[in-house]
Amino acid sequence: MDLNTPRISKIIDDWIEEDIGTGDLTSSAITNDSGNAYWIAKEEGIFCGVEIIKEIFKKIDFKINARFQISDGEKFFKNQKLLELNGPSRSLLVSERISLNIAMHLSGISTYTYNLVNILKGTNINLADTRKTTPGLRIFEKYAFKCGGGVNHRMGLYDAAMIKENHIAWTDNLKNAVQKIRLNSPFTTHIIIEAENIKQAKEAVLAGADSILLDELTPELIKQGVKELRNLSINTASHEINKNLIIEVSGINPKEISKYLIEGIDLISTSSSITKSNWIDLSMRYIN
Repeated sequence: MDLNTPRISKIIDDWIEEDIGTGDLTSSAITNDSGNAYWIAKEEGIFCGVEIIKEIFKKIDFKINARFQISDGEKFFKNQKLLELNGPSRSLLVSERISLNIAMHLSGISTYTYNLVNILKGTNINLADTRKTTPGLRIFEKYAFKCGGGVNHRMGLYDAAMIKENHIAWTDNLKNAVQKIRLNSPFTTHIIIEAENIKQAKEAVLAGADSILLDELTPELIKQGVKELRNLSINTASHEINKNLIIEVSGINPKEISKYLIEGIDLISTSSSITKSNWIDLSMRYIN
């Protein structure tokens, strides 16, 4: 993630503007010109946000010196010191809430993701995210998902084409839909078709999809269906069929993910890392 891009820089500026506004009304009570502080973890987790937090400090006051003792994607434990700070006292106080908020939120996503990814260890299945993200925070939340060991699905409607249930209802047939997308998109465009049953998934393979998303199917149906889809993609005589078909499973309860460790699945996608994760409790302590 490039923090120097205008879009990301502006988002961080907006966070600062939202909290500081026209100025911190409490700052006039501060008599010490400089101060020292540190961050401590109040529970264990996977950290995310080092460079983002550094950028927040830099934007608020370039005189703040932040020395991280942890890296993104690294595990930390309760009572572990994560960061040492020194700089102008007023600036440290102003930056506290903004920087902690984003670190706690992103580290919560990374931690939740890490725990799910651990269940997939020993398989060839990757955990992928979705577009169910907080408006304005997608790029950061998806980065946090990666720090937890997951892989990013499409970032938006612009970098991959997904033909979903409602698209299928409003198109004449899948093969024509795929051809129209190919005609109107760059050659690099990846086309995903969501299927609610194996029959529909087979139609999607024959239509020339790059990926098939099996949505809300039972493990038993998926086990049989994956074999059939692989055979169809490999043995068909049509040159339009993708021989390297990606099979994705979605719409499952994350608590039941261990039931879906099925050979032949490439991805399990979930929104739960972002929609169900809790913030990790971190605190800034000041040194007198």
